[in-house]
Amino acid sequence: MEPLLDICGLDARYGRAQILRGISLSVRRGEVLALMGRNGAGKSTTMKAVMGLVPPSGGTIRFDGRRIDGREAFEIARLGIGYVPEDRRVFSELTVMENLSVGQRPPRQGAPHWTPERLFALFPNLAAMRDRPGGAMSGGEQQMLTIARTLMGNPRLLLLDEPSEGLAPVIVQAMARTILALKGEGLSILLSEQNLHFAGSVADRAAIIEKGEIRFDGTMAALKADAALRAQYLSV
Repeated sequence: MEPLLDICGLDARYGRAQILRGISLSVRRGEVLALMGRNGAGKSTTMKAVMGLVPPSGGTIRFDGRRIDGREAFEIARLGIGYVPEDRRVFSELTVMENLSVGQRPPRQGAPHWTPERLFALFPNLAAMRDRPGGAMSGGEQQMLTIARTLMGNPRLLLLDEPSEGLAPVIVQAMARTILALKGEGLSILLSEQNLHFAGSVADRAAIIEKGEIRFDGTMAALKADAALRAQYLSV
């Protein structure tokens, strides 16, 4: 079966600095792929290139068989890709309900259909603060709100950039349960992550990126079994 997201030979630059060098990876329908690596390895740039926020300088990106490299970010989002950036970006003066309404889009064929009530069942903490401004929430609550707002667009593929970064362990556990629930809904997820324990609890496969190149692409079980590989590319 053709992958939902297929990246082939992707190059990307910031000015004269080349960040991605021939990246190739794919996300299959209904799976979670963890893109792992140290800070500065190219994880976030890969996601931004998929979303059209960083223009690729080479290679191709296909979503559901259709080339999306070179398209504007809003066009890519309309095709069914949701993006949750590392810095969250909630609307601080809008309430939880108002933040959700900003992301609302019509139902999409082949994607779960999300409503505020369904999302409150998925994120019980948000249900108790429907009228709270985004700026009056904790970091973990803001992370949940950002994911919920993105889901209101009914994406088929979700890009999550470092969702566990800086969160308390209890919130990280809740985040893992959420990702597994989304996978159970049939959503495909590309997860950027440094936390091996967190990634290992939710991902089917892993790809390791180092200095803008893919160094490993295989099952999460294979990564967990290879201590030398983890020490080489994931240890701090």
